[in-house]
Amino acid sequence: MLLLAAALLANISYGPHERNVLDFYRADSGKPTPVVVFIHGGGFVSGSKANLNAAMRDRLLESGISVAAINYRYATQASFPAPMMDGVRAIQFLRSKAREWNIDKTRIAAMGGSAGAGMALWIGYHDDFANPASNDPIERESSRLLAMAVNGAQTTLDPAIISTLISPATASHPSGPAFFGIPFSDYDTPRARAIFRDASPATYLSKDDPPAWLYYDEPDVDVPPNAKPGTGIHHPRFGVYLRERCMPLGLKCDLRFATDYQDVRGAANEQFAFLRRQLTAPK
Repeated sequence: MLLLAAALLANISYGPHERNVLDFYRADSGKPTPVVVFIHGGGFVSGSKANLNAAMRDRLLESGISVAAINYRYATQASFPAPMMDGVRAIQFLRSKAREWNIDKTRIAAMGGSAGAGMALWIGYHDDFANPASNDPIERESSRLLAMAVNGAQTTLDPAIISTLISPATASHPSGPAFFGIPFSDYDTPRARAIFRDASPATYLSKDDPPAWLYYDEPDVDVPPNAKPGTGIHHPRFGVYLRERCMPLGLKCDLRFATDYQDVRGAANEQFAFLRRQLTAPK
């Protein structure tokens, strides 16, 4: 049995906001450990680092992989790009603690579900946010990831693309105006379209990006336009959309569906295996 209490650093502040806190579970190892960063879901308006799956956490720790679980600002507190930039800073903060917390800063991956999944992909595909000239030593650290393993990710947040890909109902998710900082009535404006582009993980794909593993447990069915707003926000077509854009660049994008497994444990087992493989493979 793991002595998690002894390995846990709880509610560590990584930034100035009250929600800029993380929990760090340090794996028992005589050498610097890889880290998986868990980013919670909740439509950018709810959720917590407490949603970290304990079984996945313990399997990673038993494999010599440390785990961090972060909170970030809700969209009701600060709109895009604030939540994403909180995730960026949390990763940079962990790298700044490499010596103190026994972290291998070259081996950091992210996992999450829903909004947290999209954040993990957004950070993973984005160019490095490291600023070597910054007066803040945390900002000098890299934000790049070695891999992303996510569930139910939104790979684009552009309502026009989502409407065509899935349904106008999906594109009118109730969290949208708070997240984008734009009312529904202003969605069809140049400013809005620029924000939609900047908020979408698929915008940032390039040939040097890390591998990703995506899982969707919703069926691939049509969503009627008059469905409840937000219906289909975890639709598997988000994954297909990303994979089709990764292929010409030679990027690894493993796409999995509920029908690929006999039960949910199969998906969890493969997600764990993917993370362990990416984080512990010889350099």
